[in-house]
Amino acid sequence: MRETTAERCSRRVVLTLLAVFVLAPLYVMVSSSLKPLQDVQSAFTWWPRRPTAQAFVDMWSTVPLGRYLVNSLVVSSVAAVFSVTVAIFAAFAVSRYRFRGRGLFSVTVLSTQMFPGILFLLPLFLIYVNLGNATGVQLYASRTGLIVTYLTFSLPFSIWMLVGYFDSIPRGLDEAAQVDGAGPLRTLFQVVLPAAVPGVVAVAVYAFMTAWGEVLFASVMTDESSRTLAVGLQGYSTQFNVYWNQVMAASLVVSVPVVAGFLALQRYFVAGLTAGAVK
Repeated sequence: MRETTAERCSRRVVLTLLAVFVLAPLYVMVSSSLKPLQDVQSAFTWWPRRPTAQAFVDMWSTVPLGRYLVNSLVVSSVAAVFSVTVAIFAAFAVSRYRFRGRGLFSVTVLSTQMFPGILFLLPLFLIYVNLGNATGVQLYASRTGLIVTYLTFSLPFSIWMLVGYFDSIPRGLDEAAQVDGAGPLRTLFQVVLPAAVPGVVAVAVYAFMTAWGEVLFASVMTDESSRTLAVGLQGYSTQFNVYWNQVMAASLVVSVPVVAGFLALQRYFVAGLTAGAVK
């Protein structure tokens, strides 16, 4: 059906309003990062009266931003890799095999997403502290403990996503591989996974972003040496001042690698989210 003029105009108005709604905060961040602190704290102006990039220099010394950035990259990347690896094998087993307890396992995995994260904060904290006292394995205030914590939240949903995607791949491909003498692992790596690349990428992006922006557990389970960006940015707020221009500058800088990676994988991410929804 051909689009009418009124519908086309309405669509353009709605899209324009949405674009303004999304881009206006980003513009404020950019303009604030280019202002001296005194200008940011004074009456708001849309354009910097005295543009300066000093905030992009000072932000590295006000707080150890480089260390926080490395911690976030390590924790998020490792959590995403482990989440994807475990989810691939678990989802393949659930999707391709029928075994006792399969339905219960699927329901249990999905039901873990019903509980709020704060419900697990105290139990995990006590487990990490007592485990460190008993065995010397320090999970509290360490990157390793934070990675394990994020796996408990990203892994169930990752398994559920990949099960839906694997179910959308025809079983005839598996049967053809088995006729050629392929075993389960060979079928998984040479037949199923190449066809499931969008789904795997979607799971990896989800696991990475879950760990990258998490604040609650990172604020409790870390110390100064293992702190991540989501918590470390609070360091720009001191007892006597808030360095708003540096906060904006740091937020822009740390967003660049995430946005660049998301844009590069966007087509896989969208395909992975939608393909598993319909068989």
